[in-house]
Amino acid sequence: MGIVAGLDSSSDSTRIVVCDAETGAVLRQGYASHALEAAEGGGRPSDVDPQVWLRSLGEAAVGGLLEGVQAIGVSTQRNALVPLDAQGHVVRPAMTGADRRAQTSAADLVDALGGREGWAQAVGLVPQAAQPVTKLRWLRRSEPENADRTAFLMQAHDWLVWQLLGRPVRRTTDRGGASGTGYWSAATGSWRPDLVELALGRGAGLPEVIAPWEAAGTTPEGLLISAGTGETQAAAFGLGVGVGDAVVSLGVSGSVMAVHPEAVRDGGGSVTALADATGMHLPVVSTTNAVRVLRATAQMLDVDGPQALSELALKSTPGAHGLVLLPYLEGERTPHLPHTAGTLSGLRTESMRPEHLARAAFEGMLCSLADALDVLRGRGVAVRRVFLLGQAAELPAVRAVAPALFGVQVVVPQPADYAALGAARQAAWALGTAHGTLDPHRPPAWQGAAAQILEPGDDLPVGQAVRQQYGAVREQTHPGAFPA
Repeated sequence: MGIVAGLDSSSDSTRIVVCDAETGAVLRQGYASHALEAAEGGGRPSDVDPQVWLRSLGEAAVGGLLEGVQAIGVSTQRNALVPLDAQGHVVRPAMTGADRRAQTSAADLVDALGGREGWAQAVGLVPQAAQPVTKLRWLRRSEPENADRTAFLMQAHDWLVWQLLGRPVRRTTDRGGASGTGYWSAATGSWRPDLVELALGRGAGLPEVIAPWEAAGTTPEGLLISAGTGETQAAAFGLGVGVGDAVVSLGVSGSVMAVHPEAVRDGGGSVTALADATGMHLPVVSTTNAVRVLRATAQMLDVDGPQALSELALKSTPGAHGLVLLPYLEGERTPHLPHTAGTLSGLRTESMRPEHLARAAFEGMLCSLADALDVLRGRGVAVRRVFLLGQAAELPAVRAVAPALFGVQVVVPQPADYAALGAARQAAWALGTAHGTLDPHRPPAWQGAAAQILEPGDDLPVGQAVRQQYGAVREQTHPGAFPA
């Protein structure tokens, strides 16, 4: 069927994979970092010139990497807002990431629509500092002249696709990217321009939302460009997850997402109702604390990071001799306890040993994510197996504990550029649809990710007991945190 490419422009680099369109076999790969200036005080900047993404793309594709490629798919970091003026010029640098400047604006918007439930019903998410709708409110409040110049709104993958196509009149996006903006509803499949006006103080143009199998256009050289999508959706597509699968991501914070046929409505706002890259839905539940808990515990015990903490934890036993850590070290999103702190319970003479605290840190982190899984289950989402992602998924203590606590089969995929692979798979889908060789409603059946499979087995009752112990401490400390 040909050769396709997927490019993933993340927050700090561009990765490209060139694949056989029929099988998904990786033929070539490219990489280039983004030339970013550190933010004041260190770390990644919140404001980024979009031209950085283009230059990085060019550097990653050197050496004839894209030779013979017939279609390209684009995956990018989510929530990067690119405001354009009436001539299509960038009004200001793109606003990326969870921009702390916008936290007050998020609270303002929540109040302006009648609270968390109002937003959950309107668009399936509650504004946080990361969402484009929140950044629009910040722009209006902090840079009113730039707000007045803003005539059209794009996200990172919309802008890159538009650039690759030569900046045509038609500007497009996909359901996945649109669903994270805060002004598009996954439940209704439509924009909410009234929410743009609520945030920005005026209306602005929005891209056409096209289907996952549609092409955004063709370059003058005849290269097909697919719809593109956000990094989260592309990674799920690259992994090959389907209905009944959940993905647990272990970063500094944590997230749980699952493929579901319908949009999930959650009046409390715990679930972010994203669309996926296939025409279905991708409800997400996020936690504030995940690997940060392991790092903090390692520092407290004066051991050399999570790997050493894992070795120490495996010297303990399930339940950590009654020691329970509620890992809400930076407040928590799930449950909604933004101003709380962590809690260590069950201190007795026999439990006050380093290995038991290490075990409690792993069990607390994973029990918190199991709570997030239960939020999805409580909204009717089937979870029959869990894909475990992130560097912490490689830790022996995580692999030993997770299956019993999650209560289902756990799949630990081998490390790969899954977002770029998902973008390439989308390109193959669009190419096959355009040529009439693929059903528009059935993506190409690429081979799934190579992975290690872990079963709860005989440890399932033990895992249930650990979760009961954790749940009892959580309910005693924060009654009603998870309403029945």
